[in-house]
Amino acid sequence: MRNRWRRLVLIGTALLSVAAAASPAPAETGGAPERASGRGLSATIRYTEYGIPHIVAKDYANLGFGTGWAQANDQVCTLAEGHVTLRGERSKYFGADAKPDRSLSSASTNLSSDLFFRGVRDARTVEKLLDEPAPVGPSRDVRELMRGYAAGYNAWLEQNRITDPACKDAEWVRPITSLDVARRSFALAVLGGQGRAADAIVSARPPTPGTSPETPDPDQVAEAARELFSAQDADMGSNAVAFAGSTTANGRGLLLGNPHYPWHGGRRFWQSQQTIPGELNVSGGLLLGSTSVSIGYNASVAWSHTVATGVPVNLHELKLDPSDPTAYLVDGERHRMKKRTVTVDTENGEQVTRTQWWTRYGPVVTSLGAGLPLPWTESTAYALNDPNASNMRISDASLALNKARSIKEVKAALARTQGLPWVNTIAADAAGHSLFTQSQVLPRITDELAERCSTALGRATYPSAGLAVLDGSRTECELGQDPDALQPGVFGPSRMPVLEDAPYAENSNDSAWLTNLDRPLTGYERIFGTVGTQRSMRTRGAVEDVAAMADQGRLTVRDLQEQQFANRVPAGDRTAADVAKACAALPGGTATGSDGREVDVRAACAAIGAWDRTMNLDSRGALLFDRFWRKLTAGVPADERWKVPFSAADPVRTPHTLDTAHAGFERALADAVAELDRAGIAPDAPLSAHQSVRRAGDRIPVHGGTESLGVWNKLEPAWDPAAGYTEVTHGSSYIQAVGFDGGRCPVARTLLTYSQSENPESPHLSDQTRLYAQKRWVTSRFCERDILASPELRVVKVRQR
Repeated sequence: MRNRWRRLVLIGTALLSVAAAASPAPAETGGAPERASGRGLSATIRYTEYGIPHIVAKDYANLGFGTGWAQANDQVCTLAEGHVTLRGERSKYFGADAKPDRSLSSASTNLSSDLFFRGVRDARTVEKLLDEPAPVGPSRDVRELMRGYAAGYNAWLEQNRITDPACKDAEWVRPITSLDVARRSFALAVLGGQGRAADAIVSARPPTPGTSPETPDPDQVAEAARELFSAQDADMGSNAVAFAGSTTANGRGLLLGNPHYPWHGGRRFWQSQQTIPGELNVSGGLLLGSTSVSIGYNASVAWSHTVATGVPVNLHELKLDPSDPTAYLVDGERHRMKKRTVTVDTENGEQVTRTQWWTRYGPVVTSLGAGLPLPWTESTAYALNDPNASNMRISDASLALNKARSIKEVKAALARTQGLPWVNTIAADAAGHSLFTQSQVLPRITDELAERCSTALGRATYPSAGLAVLDGSRTECELGQDPDALQPGVFGPSRMPVLEDAPYAENSNDSAWLTNLDRPLTGYERIFGTVGTQRSMRTRGAVEDVAAMADQGRLTVRDLQEQQFANRVPAGDRTAADVAKACAALPGGTATGSDGREVDVRAACAAIGAWDRTMNLDSRGALLFDRFWRKLTAGVPADERWKVPFSAADPVRTPHTLDTAHAGFERALADAVAELDRAGIAPDAPLSAHQSVRRAGDRIPVHGGTESLGVWNKLEPAWDPAAGYTEVTHGSSYIQAVGFDGGRCPVARTLLTYSQSENPESPHLSDQTRLYAQKRWVTSRFCERDILASPELRVVKVRQR
């Protein structure tokens, strides 16, 4: 088999071999050059349609080399800017007060981002984690991938001219080391924890003597925490469903993955196949800067991830020394906070120095975002515990999934690596098994511990939001360790919600409870998510759809494709008829807007009544309903919106029956009609006329709908008051519909909605975006015969001397 692989690779390479040799680029000051012994690193990259690379190498270091090279070829400017972020140099090159690309943290300014990441570097946080032996630290294979990736990226810089105007001739594009690759993995791991709290970490200051900050209101903080940790409201989410063989035409599993991620910046997916003959063969989407496939498939297993409801952090309320607010008491013993003084350079040549304050639990924070104040007083402070700040296993978790050959091996891989920080995993295999598991790194907050150790603030935030605030003055309130956990203070694999071999297993960023309507999951701790609570409109629509598909049976990949782009609007199905009826009944055909003005809504009534309740390009009235629904849900509280409230006994159909008598209904309708009128948009205008993106000057209409509408094919576009939706901020990204036919070649259809490159000079700036607009898919070329049969095959041999 190994010889056959090599022979096929040589046949492909003979078609076109471009061998470019150069010395390895110099490493960052203080790092070691990414250099291999002997002749150096190399890989073969076969490009097929839409610029999808199929990378073949003899081992992990060489595979990393090819991956780093190919990613740089498509996304060098985005990758390079990410390394500016990780070096803490955004203020120097882009201005201290400017807003950063928030792909690697939630920092609100470049200065805040720099102070956070420079603090990580100064403390040698990542280096210390790398010093840990596997399985707590990275495996040898992952270390080799990182080493090779850095060398490949550097070799590309040495051997190519940058054409992307975003960074052409930019001083900040520099070589990287394997440590930089590891730092990016760390940043991804703490996105939901320290990265989310970057502003709060770098701005925390001891109180000025004699001041008395206002005590936070527990109920207000709890509400803010609910919003902060809601996966539906974040810029990342997802749908995924696995169907067991009992529902499919051939008795084998099916998997539809639909992650909702940013369309711009460093958190984009990039599509590739990675092959080490006889060792690894996997295809899918990698997050930029990553070395392994994040969401993908091999010959036997397909998997996807959805952002989980598990709260990846907790707070410890500190009792301070009355004589010193930078010292805290634990069991009556005094502990001094550790000062971390950080200095960054700014664009005008000046330096800014700030002090961060760290405790045994983590950094002191004075907020967790707008509306969630945590004041540092003379008696109290709050420390953030983020267990993923000790997690360098995310790359090993991905690699283990890449190599799994069955659902049993998927479960074993997740239990062995314990590295996924903030996602669920949904998978199906060729034998017909399905899986959902919320295997994520979470603080070990049991309900019993929360009951025993919550402070007054925690008694409000934990039940409602899953955010535990524990008494940090007692050692009995520390988190402990599960016997099967790789690190202290986190849950072990045996505590995770798991559903195996259900006819379908679906998640749309709600908790594990309704993964399958007939087999609800219960019994997990509150920090994982809720049980028996109202589901999002997207979850309700998704469960309706996939349950009906499972009941239908004899499913194929084609059914998954149809589900992805059906663009059904669950909110419209539930309310559009009532909206149109109530609209038509308004006296004089007018409605009063929030500004008190009367608006003629007669044309709007007709448009909503005739609307087909989809977000397809030719749907008329879709844009009007979208703008109306956004205003209604923003202006009318959920418990006032419906006549029939939520019931846990009927969680998909309730709540229902829109209360059109509520004053907010008329205001939302009038405001939506007036808004479209100001933009020169007719109420029955087709969606294609006013929902689009621009690429290299071309306008591309796009279908799909927003979170609040419940559309599976989610898009969150940016509204231009003069023209409608003119860009997408986040939504459907790397999509895959995968099945198995019993052979070595999976049956896969994929789509990278925003295409492989952001370089306006690249032929792959918008080619898959145009496919997306037309609801067309890419047929996977996974097996060698299919790759070599590509009419656009281009083979490149890349190497370092």
